[in-house]
Amino acid sequence: VQLQASGGGLMQAGASLKLSCAFSGRALSSYVMGWFRQAPGKEREFVGATDWTGSRTYYVDSVKGRFTISRDNAKNTAYLQMNSLKPEDTAVYYCAAYTKQLGTRWPHGPYDYWGQGTEVTVSS
Repeated sequence: VQLQASGGGLMQAGASLKLSCAFSGRALSSYVMGWFRQAPGKEREFVGATDWTGSRTYYVDSVKGRFTISRDNAKNTAYLQMNSLKPEDTAVYYCAAYTKQLGTRWPHGPYDYWGQGTEVTVSS
């Protein structure tokens, strides 16, 4: 299994950005997808997740109402739509996955497969 996150960039506060996570090696439909981020000098933090169908999602309070996680299993791609970006959203964003058979891990993991990260910088 391989994951590759993309779509990061330099944004102004208040802008929107959509990250993608390309999944390969297995069918995405068998995996829970999560998004994490790591700000400079800080620990990596969990942002949210979507179950293998896309019908269930979870978000941490700091992004709830602003971020949306979705997936297109036919395209083997997951997404993180980020709206109303804030400077505190500045971080390297990672996508991650674990197989749906490990249901007790929902939603925080642990996650078994990780992408390489894509950098998002939000200026005020």
